[in-house]
Amino acid sequence: MRYCLNLRCPNPYNRDTDRFCIRCGSKLLLGDRFSAIKSISESNGRTFLGVDLADPSHPQCVIKQVSLRHHQGENTEQSRRTFREEALKLQFLGQHSQIPQLLAYFESEDSPGGMPMLVQEWIEGKSLAEEKCGEAEIRQLLHHLLPVLQFVHENNLMHRDINPYNLIRPNSPTPDKPIVLVDFSTAKVTNKTAFGKTGTLIGSAAYASPEQLLGKATPQSDLYSLGVVCIHLLTQMHPFNLFSHLDAKWVWQDYLSTPISERLAAILNKMLAEGLRDRYSSAAEVYADLHPGATLDPILEPPSAAPKRSALTPQWQCFRTLESHRSSVHAIAFHPNPNILASGSADRTIKLWNLDREESPTTLSGHESIIEDIAFSPDGERLFSSSWDYSIRVWQENKEIQQFREHSGWIQALAISPDGQFLASGSADKTIKIWDLENLRVEITLSGHEAAIHSLAIAPDGQFLASGSADKTIKIWDLKTGEERATLLGHSDTINALIFSPSGQILFSASADKTIQLWHLQSGTPHVTFKGHSDAVHALAINREGNLLVSGSGDNTLKLWSPGNGNLITTLTEHTSGILAVAISPDNRTIASASQDKTLKLWRFK
Repeated sequence: MRYCLNLRCPNPYNRDTDRFCIRCGSKLLLGDRFSAIKSISESNGRTFLGVDLADPSHPQCVIKQVSLRHHQGENTEQSRRTFREEALKLQFLGQHSQIPQLLAYFESEDSPGGMPMLVQEWIEGKSLAEEKCGEAEIRQLLHHLLPVLQFVHENNLMHRDINPYNLIRPNSPTPDKPIVLVDFSTAKVTNKTAFGKTGTLIGSAAYASPEQLLGKATPQSDLYSLGVVCIHLLTQMHPFNLFSHLDAKWVWQDYLSTPISERLAAILNKMLAEGLRDRYSSAAEVYADLHPGATLDPILEPPSAAPKRSALTPQWQCFRTLESHRSSVHAIAFHPNPNILASGSADRTIKLWNLDREESPTTLSGHESIIEDIAFSPDGERLFSSSWDYSIRVWQENKEIQQFREHSGWIQALAISPDGQFLASGSADKTIKIWDLENLRVEITLSGHEAAIHSLAIAPDGQFLASGSADKTIKIWDLKTGEERATLLGHSDTINALIFSPSGQILFSASADKTIQLWHLQSGTPHVTFKGHSDAVHALAINREGNLLVSGSGDNTLKLWSPGNGNLITTLTEHTSGILAVAISPDNRTIASASQDKTLKLWRFK
C-alpha cells in the first residue's frame, strides 16, 4: 500500500502500483524514490513509515513532515533557509552511529501538501519507554548518550525532544550503536547570540525544562530532559508525578524501589536543576562527573562550507604524485614545516621533498636494508630512521651524525616524545628500547611481548607509551619508569599501527585482521571497531583537532573516518598497490600516503 502525504487528502490509502493518489491526485513518491506506507505519529508534524524504492531490497525508512512552528516569526524565504540549514546539519550528524542517517530532504515546493520533509534511516528496535532501570543501567545509559549529546551540541544543534520514546535500543545492538537517539525533526540550529530568546515550545512537555516550556531552549535543556528520562526509568512513574509543585522541587528519590548511590543521585539532581546556573553546562561536564578523570574528545566538526543537498562527503583529491624511489615506500613523516616531507623506502634511501617546489628530492643514503620508520624531532632539527639492518640512524642538515645498534633484530617502529627528550624503538627482537636523546643512550629496555614489535605511539602528554606486536596484543607502558600498565586484547592478528587522540584519552590501533579499534584507556576495552578495509591495515594518522582519522591498507585504499564513531567518510583509490604509510601535515591541509607502488601521493580537500 502507498499512503498519500497530502494533509488534506480525504482517503490517503492507495495501491502499491499507483504513482498518483486516486483520491486527490497528489504525487505519491517523494523524489521518485520514497513511498510512505503508514502513519506512525502525529506529534510535531506527521511521521510515516516508508520504503526506499531506489534500493533493490526496499529497506524501510522514516518520512517526517516537519512542523514549522519553531520557525514562527520568519518569512517564507527565512523559513526555507532555516530548514535547509538544519537539514544540512542533520545530514552531517547522521555520520554518528547513534544518530539515524538523513537519507534526503525535500523543501515545501518539492513535497505533497507543501510541507518540508525529512527522510531518515529506520531503526529497528524498541524504545526505552517500557524499560525499568537500576543504577547500573542508568549509568550505562548516560555513558552511551552523553557523548552523543556533546557531539550534537558542539555542532550547534539542540534535539529539544529527548524522551524515552525517542531512545531506541536496536534489535541487533553493536558496541558503536547500543542506543540510538531518534526524531531530530524538532532539532534546531543554535546561535550563541540567540540563547535565551523566546521561541516556540517544541517537544514533550513532561520532559521539557522550565526554560524550554517558556520557548527559550538551550543545549542545557537537552541535559534536563535526559535527567527526566533517567528518573522516569528509575521509578517507572510519569515525570509529572515526580515533581512537587507545592514544594517546587523534584521528589523522585521518594519513589525509588531500590536506593541508588549518593553520587548518581547528585548527578541527576544537577541535571534537573531549575536554573541554568545550577545545572551542568555541557554533556562533557556530566560525563566527567560520571567518569572522574575522563574527558570527551571532539568527534567531528561540521564542514567549513555548505555541501550540496545530495551529499555531504568531503571531496579529497590527489593533487600531486611524488616519484623518485626505486622500490616500495615504507615510511613518511612531515617536518614541523608542512612543506617538507621525508620518505623512507625498501631501496635503502630517505628522500627529503620540498613541497613548495617542483624539484628532485634530496637523497640520504647509508642504511643497508629496508627503511621501516622515520621521525622528525619536535623542533625539526634531527631526523631519525630505523631499518632491517638493525640500526637507528640520526640525520642533521642532510648528513648522518649518529648510528645506534643496540637491537638484535630489525627495527620496525619509532616514536619520539612530544618534548623531544626520548625516542622509543621497537624491534623484531621482541624488545622496546627507550633512548635518552640528550645523552644518546638507552635508558630502559622493555620486555613483555612474545613476538616482534610492529608499532609504537607516545601519548601527547608524554606519560605513556603504547606498543603493538605480532603477538596480537597492545601494551601500555609508563614511559619514564618502564612499568607495564595494561595489556589490551581484541585484535586477531598483528598490530601494525597505533596512534593516540590529541587528548590522550583514546588510542586507535590498526591490524592485519583488516580492522581498526578505538580504545578508551580508562576501561581498556575496544569501544568501536572500524570495518571496511578488505586487506591488512598498515597505517594510521589523525589530525590535530582529533576529528579526522586516516587509514592505509593493503587493499590499495586510503579511508577517512569519523574517529568517534567509526563511520566512513570517504575512500581514496589512486594507488595501484598496498599503502604502507600515511601522515597529515601540521597545518591539517595535506594528507600524504606512501605505497608499494613506489610513489607518494598528496591529497587535499577540494
